[in-house]
Amino acid sequence: MARFAIHAERFFLPGTPVDGGYLVIEDGRFVGWQAERPEGEVREYRDRWVAPGFVDTHVHGMFDHDVMDCDARGVAEISKGIPRFGVTSWTPTTLTATTEQLSKACVAVAEAKGKPGARIQGIFLEGPFFTERHAGAQNPKYFCDPSIDKLGAWQESADGLISKIAVAPERDGVMEFCRGAERAGVVVALGHSDATYEQTISAVNAGASVFVHTFNGMNEFLHRAPGLPGAALAARSTYAELICDGHHVVPAAARAFIAAKGFDHVVLITDCMRAGGMPDGDYKLGELPVVVADGTARLKDGGNLAGSILTLDQAVRNVVAWGAVTPEQAIRMASENPARANGIGGVCGSILPGRAADLVVLSRELRVAETYVGGKSLFRARV
Repeated sequence: MARFAIHAERFFLPGTPVDGGYLVIEDGRFVGWQAERPEGEVREYRDRWVAPGFVDTHVHGMFDHDVMDCDARGVAEISKGIPRFGVTSWTPTTLTATTEQLSKACVAVAEAKGKPGARIQGIFLEGPFFTERHAGAQNPKYFCDPSIDKLGAWQESADGLISKIAVAPERDGVMEFCRGAERAGVVVALGHSDATYEQTISAVNAGASVFVHTFNGMNEFLHRAPGLPGAALAARSTYAELICDGHHVVPAAARAFIAAKGFDHVVLITDCMRAGGMPDGDYKLGELPVVVADGTARLKDGGNLAGSILTLDQAVRNVVAWGAVTPEQAIRMASENPARANGIGGVCGSILPGRAADLVVLSRELRVAETYVGGKSLFRARV
């Protein structure tokens, strides 16, 4: 692959943004930023900003495909299409299901890894180790206590791709499970739970480090019973996911939470389901019927929010428009933070010499102009 450089108005590098200059790419990898114009091809983005490719670590589906379809071709179609939203790395996310269904979903993702498009950097098993009170759009008939043996079997089906698994802290055996998963290199996340603050902190002390779509699928923050949201705030080293679509978390709550937690430990996610990128209508999330309308996906039975149709570039624009963070902070919340939180910070989320040249070119309004994966342009907006 040829060597070339990108000239842009601003680059979001690991230390701090820099204005002007050139980002050199060779053989699909970053060489580095420099102030002087290099010899050879220079691609001009004079009024554009260059950021690390976005990393969406909570995606159930998109483009009428769902990870729980257990179809490698469908997963590959998501990989192919998601760069239009600036995403260059993602972790396909399952739903609560039978042990056998989850194994099949893991096999399908493993088969899709390496196909053209955004890189599959792991698998997030969202369930089945949850509790009923905050089931949300998860099917409670499959809920059970955590099992390291089950995780090991799923990991074998996934060819080692499982990077994160979620549990409810009040389930029996959680402490042993957290310790075992951490030893196995799998991040433990906490959610879909009615756990007390004390139970949650105990799970954090046993190795859990992420809170699943904070405020959703968990108890409320009360001044005498802070629960999971309170633990997310108090456990400073942990990371907290937020679905910033204005429906799962309203702007005022997002501003308050980010200010208290610190933007560097908040992860923007989409929790996108199969209707992402599709028109309104009737869909399914796993086995459950869903209606998509007015910017939300809701269960037909009961009306609970059922994932989202949010895209990560829109989440970035939202938190800036809400006055919650600066553009730089929003970009880090969609790239560097999710990579670190999910144990994949060594391979994505930052523009560093030697790394794969995965980047997104943005307008000053934070709209995706072009997305590169491995130094190759996979999406370019029509202007």
